[in-house]
Order: sequence, then structure tokens, then C-alpha cells
Amino acid sequence: MSVLYSLGAVVALSALAWVGGSVAALHPLFGVWLPYAAIIAFLAGLTWRVIRWASSPVPFRITTTCGQEKSLPWIKASRLDSPSTTLGTIGRMALEILLFRSLFRNTQAQLREGPRLVYAESKFLWLGALAFHWSFLVIFARHLRFFLEPVPGCVLLLQDLDGFFQIGAPVLYLTDLVIVAALVYLLGRRLWAVQIRYFSLFTDYFALLLLLALAGTGIWMRYFTKVNILEIKRLAMGLVTFTPVTPEGIGPLFYVHLFLLSVLIAYFPFSKLAHMAGVFLSPTRNLPNNNRMKRHVNPWNPAVKLHTYAQWEEEFHDKIKVAGLPLEKD
Repeated sequence: MSVLYSLGAVVALSALAWVGGSVAALHPLFGVWLPYAAIIAFLAGLTWRVIRWASSPVPFRITTTCGQEKSLPWIKASRLDSPSTTLGTIGRMALEILLFRSLFRNTQAQLREGPRLVYAESKFLWLGALAFHWSFLVIFARHLRFFLEPVPGCVLLLQDLDGFFQIGAPVLYLTDLVIVAALVYLLGRRLWAVQIRYFSLFTDYFALLLLLALAGTGIWMRYFTKVNILEIKRLAMGLVTFTPVTPEGIGPLFYVHLFLLSVLIAYFPFSKLAHMAGVFLSPTRNLPNNNRMKRHVNPWNPAVKLHTYAQWEEEFHDKIKVAGLPLEKD
């Protein structure tokens, strides 16, 4: 039922934006004020979450390790799986952020005939997640041509590389195909696997369906229903320069696309999508594993009044001597 509710929510949002794009009097609302409100919600929400994460106490080194910790010189340590230096930690974070290294090493458990429990690799999830994130990043970078004038050469180069095969007219971007395929796989995985479907929530399906709708409307505008690119760039440049305009003749489908993007931006900080920022503040990843090299004292612990053995012996010296117990200081 969660997937049906999520689908209904995305369809309702799309229908609302279609109505707003069809009525000229609503163009300023859907083309200017809602995008501005979404950006404000994104910045405020993400700032709040980052400050909340950053202010959470981390009293001990709780690094997640998958390899040998550095100890004796003749024992080979794993510099990336169990880094003891800042440089090694940066390397592990880079592999985690750019290549999803921990997800690459993910395994899944299956109950087969016997019955017997079998652990196997789960590389398709890693490949689907990697394809989606990198495609989304490339598409985001390509869209900078609407917000910058003149368009930077790196954006044009990336656009040319994305459409390298020159398939059809207009040029078919490979990331358009990859992102749809990755999202369909991630959604199908949640629907097909019983274990995953059991704990999937409305928010899990909503994010995937919202991204699919966003990608679908963008692809439809580019390859099937032509829109006025010059007027769209005029609208985009007006937004970034704080001189908003609402040009005519763009079409309601563009306002659907823009509204879905605004919903995604506003929803981002308050959903699981905020892991983009959270991965940088994860103490299980961003701390070196140097527990054997350095003593870590919890700064939040109250001061402990110590009573050493020497003080204890001095306090009970006579009684210990009468009992015939050995004394270090006689």
C-alpha cells in the first residue's frame, strides 16, 4: 500500500503543477515563489541537520573497520579499511563518497533448500546506486548551462562527453538512459524482494517515484514535446539574479518539471536523501582508528576522585601490619 500512496502523491503533485502551468495567473507562483521557497527550505533544513549532527557528542573512537589495525611493526595493517592516520582516513572517505566502497562489499543472505543459509555478493545494488548518483550529478552539472552566462567550458565539455555517441536529433544523453534504468532497478528491487518490501516505507517509495517523475518529465520535454529553451533560460537567469520573470509560451509540462524539482529540493533535508551531507559527519567513517596509539579520554565524563594503592596502604597501614599481610612500605 505504501507504493500506491506514494504513486498517488506524485500523480497529485504533477496534476497540481499542470493546472498551475495552464493558468497564466499562477505562473509567478509555480515559476518564481515556490522555487524560492524550496531553496530557502533546503538551506534552512540542511543547515539545521548539519548543526545537529555536528553538535552530537562523540566520546570515543567508534570507527568501523574491515581490516587489520596498526599495531606491531611486523604485522601488516590495512591502511584504507583500518586507517590510523588522517591521510588514510581521507582516502577511505574518498572511496566511500565517490565509489561507495562499503556498498561494494555488501553481502546478502538467502535461505535455500535444505534449509541452509547462504551468503552471496550483492553487486547489483552497488552498481545501481553508483549509476544513479553519478548520472544525477552529471545531469545537475549539465543543467548549469541554464543558470550561467557565458556557459563555462567545463559544462560544455561534460555535455559533449555525455552525448558522445550522437544518437538521433536532438543528441541522446547517456545519463538520461542510465538514471531511468537505475531508478527502475532500485524501485523494482523494493517491490520484488519480500524482505525489502516488508520494511519499505512511504518515504522510500516517494523519493524514488519523485525522482522518476522528475527525470521522465525532463526526458519528455527534450525528446518528444519541444519547449522554448530560450524562455526557460530567461526564467532561470531571472531566478539566480533575483530579477524573476515569468515568460509566456513555455508550456505546462515545464512547470510540472520545475514544481517536482522544487518539491524534491524542499523535501531533501527532511528525508533519507540528506545522507549526502551526513556521510561527511559519520564518526564511524571520518575518524582514524588509532586507539592503540593514542589514549582517548571522554571530555563529558565527570572528574573521578582517585585513591591509589599507596594512599590506601598508608590509610590502613597498622591494620594490615597486625593482620600479617605484606606491605610495600614498612
